[in-house]
Amino acid sequence: MKIIYLDIDSLRPDHMSCYGYNRTTTPNIDTIAAAGIRFNSCYTASSPCVPSRASFMSGRFGINHGALTHWGPGGEFQYPDGDGHSEEVPFFTRYLREAGYRTTTFSTFGDRHHAWWYFAGWNEVHTHTLKEGNENADEVNASVIPWLKQHGLDDNYFLHIQYWDPHTFYTYPIEYMEQWQDAQVKDFPDEATIASQQKDSFPRSASLLHWGDKYPATMPGQIANRDDFKHVIDGYDGGINYMDKYVGEILDTLRELGIEEEVCFIISADHAESMGEQGIYIEHPCATEAVHHIPLIIKVPGLTEAGRVVEGFVYNVDVIATITELVGLEVPSGWDGRSFLPALKGKHWQGRDYLVMDHALYVCQRAVRDEQWYFIRTYHPGLYLHFDEVILYDMKSDPNQTRNVAAEYPNIVKEMDHRLAAWQHEQTRKPGYKVDPMQKVLETGPWKYLKPEDWVRKLERVGRKEEANVIRGKYKSEALQPAYDG
Repeated sequence: MKIIYLDIDSLRPDHMSCYGYNRTTTPNIDTIAAAGIRFNSCYTASSPCVPSRASFMSGRFGINHGALTHWGPGGEFQYPDGDGHSEEVPFFTRYLREAGYRTTTFSTFGDRHHAWWYFAGWNEVHTHTLKEGNENADEVNASVIPWLKQHGLDDNYFLHIQYWDPHTFYTYPIEYMEQWQDAQVKDFPDEATIASQQKDSFPRSASLLHWGDKYPATMPGQIANRDDFKHVIDGYDGGINYMDKYVGEILDTLRELGIEEEVCFIISADHAESMGEQGIYIEHPCATEAVHHIPLIIKVPGLTEAGRVVEGFVYNVDVIATITELVGLEVPSGWDGRSFLPALKGKHWQGRDYLVMDHALYVCQRAVRDEQWYFIRTYHPGLYLHFDEVILYDMKSDPNQTRNVAAEYPNIVKEMDHRLAAWQHEQTRKPGYKVDPMQKVLETGPWKYLKPEDWVRKLERVGRKEEANVIRGKYKSEALQPAYDG
């Protein structure tokens, strides 16, 4: 089987035309989706980049693989000690390779995040530039296309291609943004919401959109009104559309080789992106719907029914388990993912009843999601002090997560909190469990890219001394150590 996995950074499904978006952002991916299956409820178990791709490599939740933040305490990838490799928790790439698959990645992820475990098990690793994830899709394809022309006709390969273009900063040719000049944007956030967000003083908030002073023309300097919001959405969609152009180049190459109908495609993302939800823009700093809900499109020639849409909750680790079973392997006993291969075959299948997700880079949060409710427990707010300790959103009446209704539904809060506690206890009973990496982050605080004193200086520099004093007063020792029941 020829398998191509398109791993697209920071991609929201609701900004893809195959998911019903009003702009034709992904015409080439749409072609693949039309011939395959689209999943509506796929979520990354742990965000952002490092935790998610550690799950891709290991088949495990962040609480079990250990890399729940980008580096330092709580960011250490955990693997059984010894010279040999584990049969219970093998690297996904090694497992495929041992089964006779040629495993190849075109990605600078491991280099960008110093994630050396990412390089385990591949036959070939192509980093194509030293830009550490800041390369555009054309630079990625400059290496991918020659590889396809040389090896595309071979059988039994797993080709992983990572595109970064929807991730800030948007550095593609500006005409890809300008094409949306006359296109409408979604209703949320409206002018009143944006006006209320001007008081926010956390990173990537409406009036403090950038950490530094330099940004490309594809991005506004702030979100002061709907025109600015349109600017940032046009910029984001431009990145998606530019990436999709080079997906088209891959399809053209497969067509030239005569194998377009032979290739299995999996298309997904490491995480998505906040675009006004919780007052956050162009960032992925929390365990919210906007950050964790990711696209998933799978096309398997001769197996998947064209154009079918699947409901039901799945994790990104379930995708890894499904690929494993698809190629005829058993899902390893130590993985957390469950195969949904029956869903690909059109057989009876039911998704997970609920999901538990977490984030520990900018804040320390765990979330529980079911069909109606989205529950978040904040253990440490980092610089995002507007997050309540307990949050409950009604996703049916409030899909943009604008109103915390925890006080109105104490029984729902109790049930979701019980689910979270039960999930944590379940993980501690698994063989090889060491320590919850969330606890390690809590001991030092989620201070990676920005420390409290960094943001205090930023706030004082822009004349927001009152907000700076709030941060200074809350984090006198630069780390908060709240009670933690995990």
